[in-house]
Amino acid sequence: MKIIEFAKLGNPADVLKLKELPSRLPGAGEVRVKIIATPIHPANLLQIAGQYAATPELPAVPGGEGIAEVVEVGDGVEHLKPGQRVLMAGAGGTWRDELTAPATSFIPAPQGDAEQLSMLAVNPLTAHLLLTKFTDLSEGDWIIQSAANSAVGEMVIQLAAQRGIRTVNVVRREILIPGLKSIGGDVILTDGPDLAERVMKETGGAPIVLAFDSVAGETFERLMSTLAFGATIVSYGVLSGQLPQLNLTSVIANDVHVRGFWLAKWYETASQEDRQAAFGTLMPLFAGGQVKTRIDSRFPLEEISEAVTRASESGRDGKVLLTPNAD
Repeated sequence: MKIIEFAKLGNPADVLKLKELPSRLPGAGEVRVKIIATPIHPANLLQIAGQYAATPELPAVPGGEGIAEVVEVGDGVEHLKPGQRVLMAGAGGTWRDELTAPATSFIPAPQGDAEQLSMLAVNPLTAHLLLTKFTDLSEGDWIIQSAANSAVGEMVIQLAAQRGIRTVNVVRREILIPGLKSIGGDVILTDGPDLAERVMKETGGAPIVLAFDSVAGETFERLMSTLAFGATIVSYGVLSGQLPQLNLTSVIANDVHVRGFWLAKWYETASQEDRQAAFGTLMPLFAGGQVKTRIDSRFPLEEISEAVTRASESGRDGKVLLTPNAD
């Protein structure tokens, strides 16, 4: 089998190497799959560069999700069969052409677009949990988010629209506004010092009950300034590289609740019932095409340097996928 591995931290295009290893037969309770598609996420690149919250034990194989086809199953595995498509959720090390892992690492996939389903277990799941874990939202409620053009941000827009939740979406460049409008964004604004005033004007002063920030720095504080009394702001990233600027006036006088979210920790702590409920909500939406993630390009494992270089470029239009077993 072929794997992508890094033995030291650094620039992904430099430290990632293609290696060939013997295939491993599945033991009791295990499944061997061939991987159809697995995405490259910013978190993957940050981890390889040594700039992520958790440092991997080296050498390591990147990747945390994808879609695969079952090749063979070990003793005791009855719910999965050869030829069946499965989602890899929590298996880890998915940048390879095949994987042998415990059967609990795989979820039966519905019929539908395999590439779209391959990206379900990270960004769409993050967006779903942001919308359901922190505040009970009702139809007509307003929320606000930064980095609205990110994969998570676009998924928040689409999932919120499915429920009639209205979104204020903050971006850095005006050129991004039409695209976010086209997928259901209600209000799209560029970031800036007067953000709160412009939000109030665009929403007619409606209360903003929930905020998501993955930029941090001044943007975090600006989002806080738009929130209603008792609202919640969730920090789930620091794309700017700057820690959140916390406005204690908002926390104390406006009773704003500050929360954090890290998907890896959710996978560690979520019950099997919680996982099944979350994926059960998302899979029909993806399989039926109601929500989608844009795809920029596809690369074989042999072109890993080109793939991660493209994934790090700001001008790309969607996700970059590794497709190890493409025809």
